[in-house]
Amino acid sequence: MSTSADATLPNIAWFRNAAPYINAHRGRTFVICIGGEAAADPERLPALVHDLALLASLGVRLVLVHGARPQIEARLRAEGRELRYVNGLRVTDGPALEAVIAAAATVRVELEARLSMGAANTPMSGVRLNVSSGNHVIAKPLGVREGVDYLHTGEVRRIDTRSIRAQLELGQIVLLSPLGYSPTGEVFNLFATEIATATASALRADKLIFLEEMPTLRDASRAPLRQIGLPEARALLQNRRTLDEDIRAHLQGAVDACANGVRRVHLLERHIDGALLHELYTRDGIGMLISADGYESLRPATIDDASGILALIAPLEAEGILVRRSREQLELEIGCFSVRERDGMVIACAALYGYPAEGLGELACLAVAADYRHQGHGDELLEHIERRARAQGLHRLFVLTTRTAHWFRERGFAPGDLDELPLAKRSLYNYQRNSRIFFKDIRQ
Repeated sequence: MSTSADATLPNIAWFRNAAPYINAHRGRTFVICIGGEAAADPERLPALVHDLALLASLGVRLVLVHGARPQIEARLRAEGRELRYVNGLRVTDGPALEAVIAAAATVRVELEARLSMGAANTPMSGVRLNVSSGNHVIAKPLGVREGVDYLHTGEVRRIDTRSIRAQLELGQIVLLSPLGYSPTGEVFNLFATEIATATASALRADKLIFLEEMPTLRDASRAPLRQIGLPEARALLQNRRTLDEDIRAHLQGAVDACANGVRRVHLLERHIDGALLHELYTRDGIGMLISADGYESLRPATIDDASGILALIAPLEAEGILVRRSREQLELEIGCFSVRERDGMVIACAALYGYPAEGLGELACLAVAADYRHQGHGDELLEHIERRARAQGLHRLFVLTTRTAHWFRERGFAPGDLDELPLAKRSLYNYQRNSRIFFKDIRQ
């Protein structure tokens, strides 16, 4: 079988694109919260564990926090009992605590066993992972609230980060159960979400990841929400009254974690095979990202963006859509450029060249990467350039184009003549390109 010299196999292309993320995630600390439903799913659990093992083998420091809600409820039902809730909080009496301890131990042992698998002819063949559990979570009783004694239900008092970091330094995967221990020797029933949030915050983890049972959130047009900032996450919690209980808890955990030093929190649908790998090793991911520092930004360009801009505009220059620019020219003019950056990659750019004597500005080199077109980036850049032009006291924009006349016409640009251009620009007009000229009044 032969292939053409310029053909690239899909898996090879994916692996190459994943390389920056493999390097970026190596040595980083991720806290991943896994519900008890995942541990009770024999069909999907093996693939999930294999993906966790792959993360560890790629150098990610893993802290896994597991829940045990369905296992606890099953034990209580078998005994003819149920876990009582008051005001959304669990009341854990003595018999319920016994069920909690037994269920948590069962789930922990199951996950440890799965992570220990290194059988031949499996995705974990030859892998040797060490898993560490322990009393890393120090808890206190929830106490009496509004007259209700919550008994053995507790809340996180603190996380023993020193012991967790020591295990991570040894290459161990740290596995935390939904239990906490008091200095007086008591055991408390805790929420896995609270443990994961507190642990990620205490460790200043690079990522906190929640695996969801329900589909993640959608916007008003029913499209999946992919990236939001901390203000948007807070607004969702305040304005959406019909959020799934678990997603609300995870979204609140994301807000709390981001406010306490965790840069990024991910909400992923557990039922999507390979969701973890897709989210962590591709630029656009597949889940919902809550970012404390801005996953995507529109900003003035710096000299460090020169390579990214050149890579972005090179295909358009080759097609004759944009005028060729040398690196030297671009670096000299970098202050004129603005870029849309996404996770360290320049995905769109535009330049503004001012002619203040005439009150005119040239919109130039507007480009959007092929994979990100039709997502509104061009309109955002145009609005951004208009704001920059107005801030400089300019009242009209002009653009020279050979292929995109209709796009500019649809956004308020009107045809103009060569003699309307600033004299300095008119003298550089390329008659061979025969670019069409459009103007837009940007005075408010």
